[in-house]
Amino acid sequence: MSVQERKERERAARERLIVATARELAEQQGWDAVTTRRLAERIEYSQPVLYSHFRGKREIIGAVALQGATELAAAVRAATAAVDGPRARVHALARAYLDFAERNPAVYDAIFQLDGGLAYAQEETPEPLKDAFAALLESLGEVAGKGVHEGLFTEVFWASLHGVATLTRARRLPPEDTDRRLELLVDRLPVT
Repeated sequence: MSVQERKERERAARERLIVATARELAEQQGWDAVTTRRLAERIEYSQPVLYSHFRGKREIIGAVALQGATELAAAVRAATAAVDGPRARVHALARAYLDFAERNPAVYDAIFQLDGGLAYAQEETPEPLKDAFAALLESLGEVAGKGVHEGLFTEVFWASLHGVATLTRARRLPPEDTDRRLELLVDRLPVT
């Protein structure tokens, strides 16, 4: 291994450490607790080293969002692959989405609530974000209904899931009724 390859590998490892530490701190104490000073202390590198990887907290949030989008897409695909039938796949998708949001609130916020400097719904949208949407579209597209634009249907369904996730977490909706909400949403789909 060349010196350059070793340096690149070490740099990538430091970057993964920064992202993992930011994510851990955000999940434990919220995003307000994630500062470059605290991250530098936790990873035992100086702030200039941290800034050599990320220009600031916004870029760190973006990195966590991309990592989280990849995980969300994998969770949705795993859940939908485990069941048969369009309605069952949509229910599995919805449950996996809400479970992800509940288990990873800081990551969910990084993806959908916070400014991580990422472009959404544009040509320059990063691949992990596009793939997370594609994971939803794969199951939702087949239940959109005749003559309904699959992408728009997926956006509306996703918005519904996002609303349930955020309103439940904010205690605006009682969590004990989440499954009933999902049943209402899924049972109204135009599939048999």
